[in-house]
Amino acid sequence: MHYQKLTALIIPFALSLMTVAAQTYIPVKNDSRFKIKPAADVQAYGFAMTDVKLAPGSPFAHAQQLDAHYLLELKPDRLLARFYKNAGLPEKDSVYGGWESSGLSGHTLGHYLSATSLMYSTTGNTVFKQRVDYIVGELARCQKARKTGYVGAIPNEDSIFGRVAKGDIQSGGFDLNGGWSPWYTVHKVMAGLVDAYLYTGNQEALTVVTKMADWADNLLKPLSDAQMQKMLVCEYGGMNDVLVNIYAITGNKKYLNLANRFFDDFVMLPLSERKDALQNKHANTNIPKGVGSASQYLWVGSGRDSTIAQFMWRTIVGHHSYANGGDGSYEYFGTEDHLSDRLSDDNTETCASYNMLKLTRKLFTLHPSAKLGDYYERTLTDHILATQQPETGMFTYFVPLRMGGAKTFSDPFNTFTCCVGTGMENHAKYGESIFFQSPDSKTLFVNLFIPATLSWQVQHTKIQLASSILQTDTITLHIQNKKAAQFSVKLRKPKWSKDFTLLLNGKAVNAQVDAKGFVTIANNWKNGDQLQYVLHRTIHAEPMIDNKDRVAIFYGPVLLAGLLGDSTADPVMGIPVLLTDDHDASHWIQPVDKKNMIFKTTVGKPLDVTLKPFYSVYKQHYMVYWDLFTPAGWQARKASYKAELERQKSIDARTVDVFRIGEMQPERDHHLTASDNSYVSEAFGKHGREARSGGFFEFDMKIDPNNTDSLLVTYIGADKNRKFDIIVEGNLIATEHLEGGQSDKFYDRTYGIPKALIQGKINIRVRFDAKYKSTAGRAFSVRVIR
Repeated sequence: MHYQKLTALIIPFALSLMTVAAQTYIPVKNDSRFKIKPAADVQAYGFAMTDVKLAPGSPFAHAQQLDAHYLLELKPDRLLARFYKNAGLPEKDSVYGGWESSGLSGHTLGHYLSATSLMYSTTGNTVFKQRVDYIVGELARCQKARKTGYVGAIPNEDSIFGRVAKGDIQSGGFDLNGGWSPWYTVHKVMAGLVDAYLYTGNQEALTVVTKMADWADNLLKPLSDAQMQKMLVCEYGGMNDVLVNIYAITGNKKYLNLANRFFDDFVMLPLSERKDALQNKHANTNIPKGVGSASQYLWVGSGRDSTIAQFMWRTIVGHHSYANGGDGSYEYFGTEDHLSDRLSDDNTETCASYNMLKLTRKLFTLHPSAKLGDYYERTLTDHILATQQPETGMFTYFVPLRMGGAKTFSDPFNTFTCCVGTGMENHAKYGESIFFQSPDSKTLFVNLFIPATLSWQVQHTKIQLASSILQTDTITLHIQNKKAAQFSVKLRKPKWSKDFTLLLNGKAVNAQVDAKGFVTIANNWKNGDQLQYVLHRTIHAEPMIDNKDRVAIFYGPVLLAGLLGDSTADPVMGIPVLLTDDHDASHWIQPVDKKNMIFKTTVGKPLDVTLKPFYSVYKQHYMVYWDLFTPAGWQARKASYKAELERQKSIDARTVDVFRIGEMQPERDHHLTASDNSYVSEAFGKHGREARSGGFFEFDMKIDPNNTDSLLVTYIGADKNRKFDIIVEGNLIATEHLEGGQSDKFYDRTYGIPKALIQGKINIRVRFDAKYKSTAGRAFSVRVIR
């Protein structure tokens, strides 16, 4: 979709006035939508999104426009299909593919409600409100037909929740009574309805979501605390968050009491005691719990919840985050401060950063600081903006950070993962954290440097932030008002800029950085005043927390990626390194086109490469982390590579049969069969197969009956705590327990095959059996060797 066509679609509607102030998750001043006043001391109020309009031309505005176009391509009746089916009503269209045709069916509708509500608030385009009103009306119709207050699209949901009500609860972490994280999906639908109320003023949405909350309260009321804890082992999204928001909106304390029941003792309790319970836990299962705690502190003032929210933020940002602001490998946190060996194709899940920005935003309202703003800027620019394909508007699930990685984007109608859902929302709300105001409306915080215009109602002033830090060192604020207004402006002093200059109408202003990291200027602002804030973007390298010789390269706040072309390079020798003992990146990165942030290495081995902003890379392989080598270290690397080639040559000479598992034709050639819960995934350019608990995959392998044969299986270090059986010709030959290792490395395990199982045969049947409530595999290659 061309930029001009998208602009024509949206801009005319953006000029219309809206009567409903809109802001979720953090309070705005004098907000009549909430019956409960914040119990916590709010130090920075947000602005209604109707008051903040992105200026055209920036990458952020372009991403918003692509997202708006995609939202209007989707058909509400297809998102509603299973809601109709489960309510016993006629379906109007077929269900979408991907996760919408599986156990998480319905979660996308919740995200879509949030995204279209946000987009209406952001752009003023009434088409989005029409979508919201239609979907809410149809959900109300489904809810009425069901007669319980519940409305959903989850397969077998009545059975799943019926068993919960009786205290019959079985869960392995992502399954509850045979359903895939059903509370997660319930949360998404409820959150979408709350956003429809908050952002579009749809009163029916509040009615529907309140009835859903009543249903949840009635369902869970009979459960003991022990039964609740057993249920909470399964991922439950932000149920505490949405319920406390419903309490704040309605004033009904039973929703607060229910929110308090979504408190688990195995993650939230230790966090409240300032213990890192996140290590080796699923990232996006747990971050929403901290978001909910921040909301509970906001509305209730609970010190325990304040501790959870703040300690979680400090722990993730300080000990588990990568250069782009994201976290996790294969969706999991690792050990504190161990990131260097966890670079993979499955780093930095989009959903995790979506929720971390929610948490950061809430904390900023309570404790505004440049440190919070720095993290927000980095994650928004170097992760969220980097998750969208800038031609099609499609989304990533993961953003790989391993050397030689490449982004993979969703299909518009056949993916619908969790990160497609959060992606719809991400690019609809770039305006929400640029500006904040003090409780007395006499101070304006400028937190992000994204071109936008703020209509500051209390001060009867428009403030145009006219330049972007992605394009220039100078941030310019233009003041427009009919009457002079007295207020202070607090500008975030970013960590990446060593110093700054402040000019008011061209004259230098002497200003200092305060304890919270803001540069403050007070003035009686008149129409036409211009404030220039000059920062200094420089090339700098940021080492990994556990490896000073593995660095990411930035220009100001922008993470740079080295371009490796259309195919991945050799994982050992083909990946460029930097041959230097000098850690000052400005000495070995030279500008090619500074205006467009194009640079080039000068000390690269085996070659120098071009760098550009990571957010703009989408069609080729890249690297965002670089290894620094001294000349002696480079020679040792080459020797190690030669030794690995010799080892592989020896294995090849002894191989009877090799099975590249996970690839279509080899799986056919080896007559693979598998259970429904066996999956193929990719890591570092290799396909692998696994089977979830209770599943299997099996296949034929050729053998040489005249020699003693062994199976050699290739695994990856990222897979750990997996116990399974390996069976040959119906006989158990090994019970494997993968403990994991360096997450970006493959390693081999060898299993002897008893001679009695191969005598007189030319093929054997091999089976990976997922017993022990654990996963079997992933196996990336299987060989029979002499």
